[in-house]
Amino acid sequence: MSDLQPLVDSADVAALLRAVDGLCANREWEALADLARRCLQAVELGKQLWPVAMHIDYRLALEAPPAHCAAVLRPGAARFALGPLTEVAAGRHDWASLAPYLSDPASAAAVAQERVIRGENLTYAAGELLAELPLQLQPWEPPYALPRYRDREASFPLPTAATGPLGPPTRLPPAGSLDGDDPDDDAGASALRDVVEAWATQSSGQVRTATVEDAAAGAVGRLLVDTGRDPDASMVQLTPADALAILQWAGASGGAYGRRRGGARGRFAAWSAAAALAGLDWPVDPIAMGEALDELSWFRWAPPGPETGWVLRLAISDPVDGLAWAIDATDQRVDDV
Repeated sequence: MSDLQPLVDSADVAALLRAVDGLCANREWEALADLARRCLQAVELGKQLWPVAMHIDYRLALEAPPAHCAAVLRPGAARFALGPLTEVAAGRHDWASLAPYLSDPASAAAVAQERVIRGENLTYAAGELLAELPLQLQPWEPPYALPRYRDREASFPLPTAATGPLGPPTRLPPAGSLDGDDPDDDAGASALRDVVEAWATQSSGQVRTATVEDAAAGAVGRLLVDTGRDPDASMVQLTPADALAILQWAGASGGAYGRRRGGARGRFAAWSAAAALAGLDWPVDPIAMGEALDELSWFRWAPPGPETGWVLRLAISDPVDGLAWAIDATDQRVDDV
């Protein structure tokens, strides 16, 4: 390890990253953790080596055995990594492997929820964990789209339900907005916007909603007219599970430039939005939630033309209360425009 100190002293980032690759290939985890500490110490001396230290934490979460992996799972770690380290680690290790080494309660809770998304039943550990959502997938939940992390890249596939055909656009007569001074203050619309809050606050995204006393098509038409567009759109009905999968994907994402929030945060955002739309109090009973979601009608919609970048376009109607909501959230990188 001492032969790497000159690279730290000279702040040779390229050479240090090559050294990181070598240490990972040789599975020298102690040496890798020590190199991260040296890089952080050098930062205090004014050397810009925090990207190297962050990359080492990411590689430890991605490739190291449980003890070394868990050591980097702490709040704020690797803030600018490809994704939350709790999500990275949960993609490689099950709960039983990581749990003995997790000392931070918040990190432990996040890892547990990430493992739940991957199909683990952790209800036996309920007394040990901070958990607002069930520690096992419910029968009415979908299989959620999972990220794929590599040493220098990551991909975040869309749920299958978000990529299916929509058919030709039709004219959607806009319904009247919900009575009130500010229809966007409606709990359902607010909860939908919360799902993609990071797209608007951390990135360059645009998020618009509409709430109407009508059906879902009227909410989409109202939204399009209110934003100066022709009320032409294609719509396809979704199952509640498919809609939840799309909401979870959007809630897990940071959009084009925001920090990814992770699958566990995405599931929480999806449950919160669905509960608000169904008029359920929080915390919500899972059985009541499943029944309430079946009483709503869910749709994916799109205006004419191709969709690019990050897109969340859903419409939901509540036939019992005669309400409907629509959301149009988009974000994209500058070079995709």
